[in-house]
Amino acid sequence: MSEEIEHVQCLIIGSGPAGYTAAIYAARADLKPIMYTGMEPGGQLTQTTEVDNFPGYPLGVTGPVMMEDFRKQAERFGTDIRFGYVSAVDFSSLPHKVIVDDIKTITADTIIISTGATAKWLGLPSEQRYNGFGVSACAVCDGFFFKGQDVAIVGAGDTAAEEATYLAKLCKKVYMLVRRDEFRASKAMVHRVLNTPNIEVIYNTETKEILGNGKNVTGVRTVNVETGAETDIPVEGFFVAIGHTPNTGIFKGWLDMDEVGYLKTIPGTTVTNVEGVFASGDVQDSYYRQAVTAAGSGCMAALDAERYLAAKEHDVKVV
Repeated sequence: MSEEIEHVQCLIIGSGPAGYTAAIYAARADLKPIMYTGMEPGGQLTQTTEVDNFPGYPLGVTGPVMMEDFRKQAERFGTDIRFGYVSAVDFSSLPHKVIVDDIKTITADTIIISTGATAKWLGLPSEQRYNGFGVSACAVCDGFFFKGQDVAIVGAGDTAAEEATYLAKLCKKVYMLVRRDEFRASKAMVHRVLNTPNIEVIYNTETKEILGNGKNVTGVRTVNVETGAETDIPVEGFFVAIGHTPNTGIFKGWLDMDEVGYLKTIPGTTVTNVEGVFASGDVQDSYYRQAVTAAGSGCMAALDAERYLAAKEHDVKVV
C-alpha cells in the first residue's frame, strides 16, 4: 500500500512567538496553516518564569501562560496545531517535501521556519536546578529582576561583554567570569567592560557550582584554572552568556546559513535562498533574540508567504 502524502498551503515548523504569530496571520489570510510544534511546544519561553517586557501584559506574565495565550489565538483562527517534529526536508522541487516524526510525508507550497535557537549552558546540575530562580541566559530579559543586587556572568565574547555592561546599569556589582586570561570580544567591547566601574573581571576562572538555598541562587563557586583554588562569590543572579545554537541542523545543505548556523534571509524580509521557504524568529536573528522581535518577524513571514502565493497565482515574479 502506497504512503498517503498530505499537501498543505502553508506549513509552520516551530511554535514559539515567531511560529504562533505567523500562524495567526497565515490563518487570518486563509492559508489554512498547519503547525508542527517541535518537541518543546512554545519554545524557550516555556522555560521562563516572569516576562515583563512583552507589550500587552501590564502586570507581567509567565512564559508558559503567554505561550498558551499565543496558542489559543492561533487556534481561534483555524491553525491546525500538531505535536511532532520535522525530521528531514527535501527542497529540491516544488512543492517542498518534509518528513514528520521520521514517518509522515507532507508537501507544502510555503514553509515558515520558526525553530528558534537553544542557549548554550555550562552543563551543571545546579544550573538547571536554579534556571528561572536566579539563573538566566538572557540579561536583557531578566536583568531587571536583579536591580540593585550582585550578579555574576560567564562568557568572554561580544555578547557576554554587552550583557555585562547592560547588567552594570541595573545591578550593584557584576562579576564577569572569563575562562582564559583574555577576552574573545572585540577591543571596543573589552574597553567598555574595563571602563565600567562596577564590573569586576575575574580571569582564568571556571564555574564549579551555582550555590543556592533550595529556592534561589545565593552564590557561585569558582575555580582558578591555573592554581585550582576555589572561591565562593555571593550573588543573587547568575547569567550564562556563552552563545546560542540555532536549531537548523535539518536544513543544512538546503538553506544558506552563517558560520554559526543561523539562517540567512534577504535583509528586511524573511525570504531565504529557497523559493517559498521563509525564516522567522531566533532561527535567523542572532542579534536581538527577544520574544517581541520574534513575533514581529513571524508576522513578516506570514505576509511574505501570502504575497508569494498570490504572486504565483497571478504568475508574477516575487523577490
